[in-house]
Amino acid sequence: MDGAAPPAAQPPATRRGDDLRWLALACDLAALCPPSATAFSVGAVIVDADGRELARGFSREADPHAHAEETALAKLGADPWAGPPAPVRAPLAGATLYSSLEPCGRRRSRPRTCADLILAAGIPRVVFAWREPSLFVEGEGRELLRAKGVRVVELPELAGRAREPNAHLLP
Repeated sequence: MDGAAPPAAQPPATRRGDDLRWLALACDLAALCPPSATAFSVGAVIVDADGRELARGFSREADPHAHAEETALAKLGADPWAGPPAPVRAPLAGATLYSSLEPCGRRRSRPRTCADLILAAGIPRVVFAWREPSLFVEGEGRELLRAKGVRVVELPELAGRAREPNAHLLP
């Protein structure tokens, strides 16, 4: 070795570009959701610390009450409804969850919110495009995640893309 310092993990400009790319994919996934008059259409992607996709999901993909985040987490082998969470697996310790909509902090259709599931999985970073409007419940996922030490990044420049599959719900 020549004694030079190792390169930075990822420069901010590259990180932002990666965030926009993965979040755009989450917005594309939201367009695959079966429409609903009682729930938002959301897409989610989980990416490891090295920028590799681990899982993806969208609302109502396999269950009429499933949210995108819980669908993606279930594809990683986690059963979000099977009691206490298992210890955090190494890939999730540095992962980022990308969601077209702010992860829910209140929920009517399940006992645990998406914010709870993200915390239980040990995902330290969440990036979303659109804050949850208070159409069904008051959106508070961002605050709940931040209060527990999760780094939450909002990229509102993609909010329009996140709203598109939900146009039928909006005034």
